[in-house]
Amino acid sequence: MPHREYLTIVQQGINRLLDKHLPAANQEPVRLHQAMRHSALNPGKRLRPALVFATGEMLEAPANRLEIPALAVELIHAYSLIHDDLPCMDDDDLRRGIPTCHIAFDEATAVLAGDALQTLAFELLAASPDLELNSEARLSMVSVLATASGSLGMGGGQAIDLALTNQQAELETLEAMHRMKTGALIDVAVQMGYLASDVRDKSVADNLSIYSQALGLAFQIRDDILDIEADTETLGKPQGSDLELNKLTFPALLGLDGAKLRAKELVEQALDALHQLPYNSDNLAAFAQYIIQREY
Repeated sequence: MPHREYLTIVQQGINRLLDKHLPAANQEPVRLHQAMRHSALNPGKRLRPALVFATGEMLEAPANRLEIPALAVELIHAYSLIHDDLPCMDDDDLRRGIPTCHIAFDEATAVLAGDALQTLAFELLAASPDLELNSEARLSMVSVLATASGSLGMGGGQAIDLALTNQQAELETLEAMHRMKTGALIDVAVQMGYLASDVRDKSVADNLSIYSQALGLAFQIRDDILDIEADTETLGKPQGSDLELNKLTFPALLGLDGAKLRAKELVEQALDALHQLPYNSDNLAAFAQYIIQREY
């Protein structure tokens, strides 16, 4: 199935799951629940849940093992974007073409909405009756998602990113930071698909890890490129915000052509890892190509 069609199907499915599992907009505390829904239900790419599904389906995991893990990853991503947009972080007014949570509501509500989305992800993994997995598999999912979200993953990467604002650093430092800030959640999406399956093969897990880590870094490089080349309407967020904040980016270090070449190298690395797998990895390969071709 062409990746765009596949991504559309995943987007529709995740939107239904979000609507089902998020607290109702009229449930107390109303303002908090409205803020959660505002941010989680806005028109995102849903790439991370798509990677959960594509990995799990490749390994023949049934849908009833994939839906909640995919939803949990998207909830963590939604929370991270709320906090990333806050005045104390990147101070953005637009996200996916709509006002960011702290603009649509207020800063305190935005902080709490992010906190609540994060905890909902773990609540669903731990206790949702819709997830037909044993306790051991659930615990593994909780563990890897927590690690990817915390100080050694996305949270730590954001802290390093803030520290590097107005600073110079080597490429190695920039890549290490983005493997945490952006790459960790992409990596864990693939891990969740693997854990939802019955496959337990070190070679498969290792090659999936090479794939997802390369993919996560390529995704961030493309983001940095789009911050220069795209416009605000296409991006759904302010164009040029990285430059305005004097953030360290791949184009700043490598030049625009150098950044594009590095992204291409990483996609080739990801595809090479997929070729080592004894499965039909066409959907995962298509996502690798999509990463460096996307326009937003």
